[in-house]
Amino acid sequence: MKLLPLLLIAVLPLCAQETRREIVNPSKTPADDAKPNSSAVPDVYAIDSHFERVVILRFKYDTDLLAGIQKMVKQENIRNAVILSAAGSVRGYQVHQVSNRTFPSKNTFVKNPTAPADLIGMNGYVINGKIHAHMTLANPDHAFGGHLEPGTSVFTFAIVTLGVLDKNADLSRVDDKSYR
Repeated sequence: MKLLPLLLIAVLPLCAQETRREIVNPSKTPADDAKPNSSAVPDVYAIDSHFERVVILRFKYDTDLLAGIQKMVKQENIRNAVILSAAGSVRGYQVHQVSNRTFPSKNTFVKNPTAPADLIGMNGYVINGKIHAHMTLANPDHAFGGHLEPGTSVFTFAIVTLGVLDKNADLSRVDDKSYR
């Protein structure tokens, strides 16, 4: 009987750490989810641009990674950029991944505010001031990742490098799932 309280103390935090939830992401116009590919939209297209500058962001302990990137994108007047890399560690995280193969798309959000992990890398874009970041995390058991979400808190430090694109870069359709 003396072991039962100790066992509960050890197990209860494990039960409350990671949470998962799934959401459906219908298009702005629901008919877009059912439409076929259009021959007017190319299978692939190129956007020509150059880096105006490279901005390196450094985050301290207990900073929300996404909020910090958003703050600096606004402060540095960054409209469009390529997320080139990241390194560091986190105290906890929230990410989401796509979780189906047909429209409307679905996302599964995975949140663990108490799980430490190394920040192995990050890539993605700043599109018209909006962050679209994918990151890879690792712990002693495995590597995993997904879209960066609020609630990813820096541990030791984090460094994120942005390649800021010239003013002529038009990324307005690159992450538009209905442009097909």
